[in-house]
Amino acid sequence: MHRISNFTGSARHGWEKMTPSMGFGMSRSHNEIPITPPIKRPMGSTATSPALQPGTNVHLSFNVPFSSNLAGPEPSDVIYASPGAFARWTHPEGTEEGTPPHKLPVHSQNVDNLRALCKQLQESNGPNFGSTVVCSEPKPIPGLQRGPLKALVTNVCLSGETEQVHRMRGRIFNESPISLRCATVDIDYGLIIDPPSKGVKQTVLTHLDDIAALTKADIFLLQPKQIDETASFNGNPETSLDQRLRCTIYGDMENSEHAKTRVLIMIDQILQRHVDMMKVELSMHTLICGRQRRNIKLIESHTNTAIYFPPPFPQLFGYTPKGASRRAEDQIIITGERPENIVKAKSKLHDLAVNMRPFVKEVIVTPSKVDNIILERLDKVRKIIENNGSYVLLPPLGFQRGPIRVQGTDVLNVERTVREVMALAGQFYSASWWITHPDPSQRPPTHNDIKAMLSDICINSGAEISFEKLNFHIYGSDDAVKAAMMVINNIPFVKKSKYTMAVKLELANEHKEFVSGKKNGKINKIMSHSNVQIVFDGFNEYNFYIDVRGAQYDATKSGLELVELEMPASISFHVPDQYHKRIIGIGGQHIQRIMKKYSVFVKFSNAMDRGGIGKEEDDIKVDNVICRTPARNAHNLDLVKQEIMDMVEKVDADFVSEKVQVNRLYHRELISRMAEIEELSKKWNCQITFPSTEQASDLITVSGPEFQVPRAIDEFLGMVPEEHEVTFPAPPKLKQFLESSEFQTEVIEKLKTQYETKVTVAPVPNHDNPDVDMFSLKLSYTRNNAGALKDAIDFLLARLVPHDLDVTTVKGAIPRPKSDSFEESIPFFESRLLTRAEPPMDTDSPTRSHFGDETAERSSLFDKLRKPGSMSSITSFLNGRRTGNGSPASASMFKHASSNASKASLVSLESQGSYRNPWNDSGINLPDEEHHTPTSNGWPAPAAAARFDTKFSNSSSHGFFTSAPGDVTPRYDPRASVDSGRPSTSHSLSGYPAPIGPPR
Repeated sequence: MHRISNFTGSARHGWEKMTPSMGFGMSRSHNEIPITPPIKRPMGSTATSPALQPGTNVHLSFNVPFSSNLAGPEPSDVIYASPGAFARWTHPEGTEEGTPPHKLPVHSQNVDNLRALCKQLQESNGPNFGSTVVCSEPKPIPGLQRGPLKALVTNVCLSGETEQVHRMRGRIFNESPISLRCATVDIDYGLIIDPPSKGVKQTVLTHLDDIAALTKADIFLLQPKQIDETASFNGNPETSLDQRLRCTIYGDMENSEHAKTRVLIMIDQILQRHVDMMKVELSMHTLICGRQRRNIKLIESHTNTAIYFPPPFPQLFGYTPKGASRRAEDQIIITGERPENIVKAKSKLHDLAVNMRPFVKEVIVTPSKVDNIILERLDKVRKIIENNGSYVLLPPLGFQRGPIRVQGTDVLNVERTVREVMALAGQFYSASWWITHPDPSQRPPTHNDIKAMLSDICINSGAEISFEKLNFHIYGSDDAVKAAMMVINNIPFVKKSKYTMAVKLELANEHKEFVSGKKNGKINKIMSHSNVQIVFDGFNEYNFYIDVRGAQYDATKSGLELVELEMPASISFHVPDQYHKRIIGIGGQHIQRIMKKYSVFVKFSNAMDRGGIGKEEDDIKVDNVICRTPARNAHNLDLVKQEIMDMVEKVDADFVSEKVQVNRLYHRELISRMAEIEELSKKWNCQITFPSTEQASDLITVSGPEFQVPRAIDEFLGMVPEEHEVTFPAPPKLKQFLESSEFQTEVIEKLKTQYETKVTVAPVPNHDNPDVDMFSLKLSYTRNNAGALKDAIDFLLARLVPHDLDVTTVKGAIPRPKSDSFEESIPFFESRLLTRAEPPMDTDSPTRSHFGDETAERSSLFDKLRKPGSMSSITSFLNGRRTGNGSPASASMFKHASSNASKASLVSLESQGSYRNPWNDSGINLPDEEHHTPTSNGWPAPAAAARFDTKFSNSSSHGFFTSAPGDVTPRYDPRASVDSGRPSTSHSLSGYPAPIGPPR
C-alpha cells in the first residue's frame, strides 16, 4: 500500500484528495467479464461558457483545423488505391502544376460539408442563431510568425445565445474530420509481390480493400522512394530500407490508427504469425506498459510476441466516417509465432493488471485551454503519459466542463504528470478588451461587420474570439493572443474609442516569488514603468494567474513583454549523482560562485530526492540538474551548463540521444536478445529504447553520454546483419575462376578478413541470354561494417575483371560519386601544390555523413590497423595508446568534456539537429573566455565558441547551435515555433528563490 505521508509537502500539493483505486476492467477474448473501470468518462454534451452569463447574445469566431496542407500521394507512385481514394487525394487531370494541396477534392468536400452542416444548424436553431463559413489564407503579421502562412484556414462565426453557441461549436468540432493525417507503413517487397507476375498478390489487395471498407480510411500502396544512385548509397545502410514499398493511410486520428494496426497485423499473418486479443480497461494500458513501455518490451522479449495497444485518447473527437467501424478502446491485439507464446504474454499482462494499485487525482483546467491542449498539444500529452507510465483522461472536445483526471501507479508519477500537463496549460493565454466609451463620430459595427471583423481576426491570428456588447474575449496560444490584439488595435472604431484591456497568463505556483521579486519589487517596477496594473490571482493548487491590465494598447503590450521577460527560463540536464558534491563544493562554494557569476539559480536533485530509490534504473537517469533564470537572462543558461559540465569527466558528460534506423521487422529479433542489449547498455552507460509496436517505426533511440553514444551505436549495429547482392553474367573463364580454390583463398577469405564481409556464390537463371551463365554473389555483413561495402565490392570486381568480367553488366554495384568537374584532370598535374582531394571517409553510424577532420589524425599506420567501416577499432586503438587499454573506464582520465567532445556526435548534431530542443529557436553557443561578451541584443557573439570547434558550426539561419539536451526555454522573442515554449516544471518539487546577484 502506498504511504502518501512519506512524501514531503504532500498536504500542500493536495495529496489528501488522492485515493488508491483497485478497480479495473479486464477479460480474455473467449470469456469477457466486465468490471467497473477506475475512471469513468463524464457523460452529457451540454456546455456553458465560463466567461459569459447564460442567455447573453454573443458572436463566437473560431478556426476549424482541417489539415488543408495535407497533400496526397504522387499519382505516378500509386500501385494500388482503395475504392474512391485516388479521386479524393489527387488533382483531376488537366490541373495546373503547383496547385496547392487545399484544392484537393477531399479538402474541398470537407469545406462543403461544413457549410452544409452550418446551414442545417442555422435552420434548426431558429432565426436568432446565425452561422457563416469563411476560407482564406492568413496574412503575415509584422513581428509575429505562426508557422506556415500558405495553408488555407477555414473559419466559422456563430451568433446567438451563449449556451447555444458553445453547444453548436462543440457539435461542429465533433462532426467534422478535423484530425486528418497520413500514417505510413513500409512493407518489404518480397512479402506482397508475386514473383511470376511482378504484381501485388491478389489476397493482399483484397485484404486492403476489406480494411478500407471497415475503417473508411483511404489506403494507397506506393512505389519505393526515389534514390539518387550517384550519391545516396556511399556506404549508407539506410538506402536498403528505402527499397521497401510504402503503404500510406489517410484518415482521422482514430480510423487511420485502426487501419494502420490492421495493416501491421496483415504483415504478421503473411509472416505466419498467430493473432489473438484480450481486453483491459483503457485507463490501465499506459500503467501496464510502465515508463517508456519497459514492461511491454520485457514481455515481448520473453514471449517473442508483438503487442498492439489502441490509441490512448479515443472519442476525444466525436467524428466518425459514415459506415466506419471503430476499434474497441480496450482491445489489445497480440501476435506470436506459436499460440503458447500468446497465452504466456496474455498471462503476464493479466498479472500486471491484477497487481496494479492506481492512484487517481483530479485537477481543474480552464475549459478553453482543455480544448487548446486537445487540438494543439495532444502529442505532448501522449509523450507525457508514456514517459511517466500514467494516464490522463481529458473531457471530449467542446465539452467545456469537467476536470482533467490523472491516474498512475505511483504518487510521484502522478505528480509529475499533473505538473507537466499544467505546464502545457500555461502555454495558452486569454485576454479581454472592453470598449467602455465608443467614439460617437464612429458608426457602430453592424451584424455583418462584426462577423467579417471576427473572421478576419481569427484567420490572421489563430486565436478564438467571442464578441458581446462591444467586448472582445480572446483565447489561444501566447503568440495567437498577441497577434489578435495587434489586429484589434488596428480596427478604426476600436482605436478611436476608450477601452480597457487585460491579458491573463498562467504559471506554476512555485514561480510566484520568482516573478514578483523580493517584496514584489519586480512587479512594482514594471507597473510604474509601463502604467499597467498587474494582479496575481490564485487559480488552483498548481497554477496561478498573472493578470496584466491597462487602458492603452501600447502600455499593456509593453507591460506584458516586461512580465514575460521576468518569466522563468530554464534548462535541465543530467549529471551523474557522484559528481554533485564535487560541483557544489565545500559549503556550496563552487556552485555559489557560478550562480553569482551568471545570476542563475541551480538546483541539484539525487535519486533519494526524486523518490527513485529501489525503482527501475530509468528513473535514475532523468534530468537531475535544473538551472533557472529570468527570460531576459536566458543567454547565460548554456554558460552555466558549460561550466558545470567541465567538472564532469568525459565519459559521463552531456546526455544526448541519437536515432538508429533498423528495419522494424528485425526489432523482434533484437528484443529477444534483450539480455545482450542490457549488457551493452551497462558497458557504455547508454540506454537503448525501441519504438512501440503500433508505431511501425524503424528508429531506435540510443541515449547516453555524448562521448559514449557513438561507441554504443557501433556495437549495437554489430548485432544487425545485412546483405547486398551483386549479379553478373559469367563467361566460361570467369565461371571457372569462381569455382576454383584460388577464388576461395584470394577473394572470399580476404573479403572476410579485411572487410568483415562474407561472400556466398550461387548460380541464378539468365532469362535474357540462356547461353551465358548468371551468378549471384551475396555479401553478408553487420551494420557497423556497412561503410566497407563499397570498398568490398570494388575489391571484388577488381579481382574478377582480369577473368573476363564486363563491369557494365554488373547489377548491384555501387557507383562512386563524382566531386568537382575538374577532378579528373588533377592526376595529370602531380605536384606538392596540387594534390587530389580525397572523398569524405565512409562511416559506420547511420546518423552521420562523415567524422569531420579526424582523417588528419590517421596516418598510413592507422589506415592499416583500422578495418574499413569499423569505428570501434580505431577508437579503441587510440585509447589503448593513451591509457593502455580500450575499456570505457579507461577514458575517465580525460577530465574536461569541453576539450574531448565527440566530434562524431557534433557532426551528427549539425546534420540532423538530434539534440536541438523544439523550444529553443535561438541557437546559443558558448564563448572562449570565462566571461561572455554580449552583443547588442544580449546574446553571446557567435564567434566566441569554446565547447565546439568552428569547423562544426551550424550553417543554418540561426548562425550557431546549442548543445543543451534538456528543457531549454529561450527569451521571449518572436518565435516561429507553434509551441510557445512555456518552461516545464515536471522535475521541480520545491520553490525557487529569485536569482542570486545584485538587484535589477
